[in-house]
Amino acid sequence: MNYAPLSSGPADALAAALAGSVAGIAAPTSGSTGAPRQVLLSGAALRAGAEATDRRLGGPGDWLLAMPTTRIAGAMVLARATLSGSRVEALEPGPFTPERFARGVDALAASGGARRYVSLVPTQLGRLLDSPLGREALGAFDTILVGGAALHRDDAPGTVVRTYGMTETAGGCVYDGVPLDVARVAIDDEGRVLLTGPMLADGYADDAGLPVRDPDEWVAHEGETWLRTRDLGRIDRGVLTVLGRADDVIITGGVNVHPLRVERALLALPHVDDAVVAGVPDAEWGSRVGALVVLSPGAKTPSLVEFREALGRSRGDDPTGTGARERLEAAELPRQVLAVESLPRLDSGKIDRTQARRLLEASNGDA
Repeated sequence: MNYAPLSSGPADALAAALAGSVAGIAAPTSGSTGAPRQVLLSGAALRAGAEATDRRLGGPGDWLLAMPTTRIAGAMVLARATLSGSRVEALEPGPFTPERFARGVDALAASGGARRYVSLVPTQLGRLLDSPLGREALGAFDTILVGGAALHRDDAPGTVVRTYGMTETAGGCVYDGVPLDVARVAIDDEGRVLLTGPMLADGYADDAGLPVRDPDEWVAHEGETWLRTRDLGRIDRGVLTVLGRADDVIITGGVNVHPLRVERALLALPHVDDAVVAGVPDAEWGSRVGALVVLSPGAKTPSLVEFREALGRSRGDDPTGTGARERLEAAELPRQVLAVESLPRLDSGKIDRTQARRLLEASNGDA
């Protein structure tokens, strides 16, 4: 079996896979939870995911390419356009900026296509929302897909669709909590999210480049093979809510703390622009809740006590106007806060939680 690696030429690899001249593509995982692996996706899986996206969005459209095509999110933009005959306009090479994005939008608009789409990660969307030029450029799109990490913005336009998926599912397969028409979602007895459908990968590449499936990750459920993700979630009336990574849960003093909940509370504070929460080994508590924060320009660095007091208030009990959206319980309050210029990230744009934990471990002080 021959899987064309994205790294050797994404456009050619995808064209060959979709045409059936190779079995599929080999796409790298992000490495956010360990060493990157090569995920083997058949041409049929790529087609299933791409065509289901077009149906969910209301039909094919032209795409602005804002992510690397050597990763699954960017590769799926090419796959959708290839199958539908739509146009793709790639951003100019260089760092992602609102100015480059706006020029890309102008070039895409010149084609006169009926519908326009773009796929972004939360960091990119945040930069655009913080720029008048970027915010205006976002208005050119019928749908803005945002995935790869949790989106902590309350000011995102109504055209934003939050996607959930991974390389093993040919990219996003759950949109705004609702699976695409080819996908199904379930929760196992441990609270893990399970995914199945024709968009599932054949497996991971072994030393010979052949697909293998780890029985701990590819499990039997309801008579079918499902991908057992590392995410915790719940399903309410058919809508999936992802609670965070199972291996990111912090057990502090015997209490389970979900980092995403603490991150949402931190990001609701007016002086915090970005945040990541991780568990740090602690002699007294087993693990302590630690946070890296990026402060707003010109903001004075609050003390740890001030952070804890702000996060412990509810909206209705907030005399200082911090506006925290939800009150954190005592065990959830950070015991360490470190202000940094930027959060550590992987090449894919996802937050590098391993490096974040190392930075917190190396610093015993507060903010």
